Amino acid sequence: MEQKYKRSDKRTFLGIKANGPVFITSLLVILILVATTLIVGKPMEGYFSQIQTAVSNNTGWFFILMVNGMLLFALYLGFSKFGKIRLGGKDAKPEFSKKGWFSMLFSAGMGIGLLFWSVAEPIFHYNSNPLIDNTDKIAAAKSAMGITFLHWGVHAWAIYAIVGLALAFFTFNRKLPLTIRSIFYPLLGEKIYGPIGDAIDIISVIATIFGLATSLGFGVQQVNAGLNYLFGFEISSSIQIVLIIIITAMATLSLVLGLDKGIRRLSEWNMRLALMLLLFVILVGPTLFIFKSFVQNVGHYLNEFFELSFWTESYKGVKEVKHWQNSWTVFYWAWWIAWSPFVGIFIARISKGRTIKEFIFGVLLVPTLLTFIWMSVFGGSAIYQELLGNHVITEAVNENVATAIYKLLEQYPFAFLSSLLAVILVASFFITSSDSGSMVVDTLTSGGRHDAPVGQKIFWASMEGTVAGVLLVGGGLTALQTASILTGLPFAILLIVLCFSFHKSLCSYYEEHFIKKK
Repeated sequence: MEQKYKRSDKRTFLGIKANGPVFITSLLVILILVATTLIVGKPMEGYFSQIQTAVSNNTGWFFILMVNGMLLFALYLGFSKFGKIRLGGKDAKPEFSKKGWFSMLFSAGMGIGLLFWSVAEPIFHYNSNPLIDNTDKIAAAKSAMGITFLHWGVHAWAIYAIVGLALAFFTFNRKLPLTIRSIFYPLLGEKIYGPIGDAIDIISVIATIFGLATSLGFGVQQVNAGLNYLFGFEISSSIQIVLIIIITAMATLSLVLGLDKGIRRLSEWNMRLALMLLLFVILVGPTLFIFKSFVQNVGHYLNEFFELSFWTESYKGVKEVKHWQNSWTVFYWAWWIAWSPFVGIFIARISKGRTIKEFIFGVLLVPTLLTFIWMSVFGGSAIYQELLGNHVITEAVNENVATAIYKLLEQYPFAFLSSLLAVILVASFFITSSDSGSMVVDTLTSGGRHDAPVGQKIFWASMEGTVAGVLLVGGGLTALQTASILTGLPFAILLIVLCFSFHKSLCSYYEEHFIKKK
């Protein structure tokens, strides 16, 4: 029997185009958390650390199992009979070229984080990780790149793919609003338009705001470090707050220009700048080592894939509590989950006309390959310096992780110009994440509208910047990590239910449009 779907009435609240319960409740929760951080002050850093440890110790296994399940589900959809379903119906055409599509995928999904961690993370793992004996430098190098690939590879993109695909399907094929609640229609029916649906969108908004704040916090630290390196600017919270204000204002301009003229063009510009920096390091760096290590890195990652994917540090913690994984794998999985409403809605908006098979493998493989190349070039070049006995990058990572990429570029000619390019690229990715995130949060709080006033988008862009600034002042890196883990946990539970609901609707849609026609 054909399942009936309908689009909800567009709501207004106090004269603005918003869903009142979602808008107000999300804003209140965010303001309470921000105010608490400001009022408590410096002790919040200790509280954040305690909370992060407690949540990670008790739920780390769940994050690891859940993320692997998302990857298996994504692969199942890509290879299944559902792969031929086209988002928007059989006659739908893609709105963007594949170049534009991949550019926006990459910029929204990974941008700032890649620049922040591409040098620092491999160096961290090279010098210390619980999987290897650090006296064996060759094993340490391979292990460092394998762990880095795990954190930035197909697992992250599987989360984005599932959320984005489900949203695109329910929006373009089932004609429901572009909000997370719509995916639960097969299970909840018309109740998605009531308090239960509001609660789903509230969790999504909060997860999005704090997931974005984490990335924006990393980004502004790196811009500040770059300006310090290039022009002697002080590294301080006050400078970082000013940078957040300036870059948020630039993101607002991109928002005003819209998805095609603003975000798409900026994303493609980001890719051009990133390619310039990538080619520069390949050409002036250890070129042959980069090519050879990339091949070996991929092989090592594939060979160790299942062990790395399901490793929970359980036996390491029998006699003493170990927290390495809390700060790395568990944090990353929670961060990607917290980002998934934002990236998912954004990917859904730009993916009409793609088949499910094209969507799954496009989202899973192309950005992952680009990420692996990027990590091998920058992380591999940093490890090459270590193997030569040059420890300047390790010293930089230990002193201020945000400076790592600049210390790497310092080892090569034209360091000033390449570092300036890196600063511009970080700022550009910052703008892309901020404007895309503002568009997504406004979509969630306005009941799936695409026509909300620019003022509402500007409001949420300002709120993202505010949260990032407060977390930086109130707890630094620990606060950013804690925010991701805390907001990622409830949304992880929602994602499990989401998969069941999505699969149920796919089955009925396939029967309606493929089996009955035969």
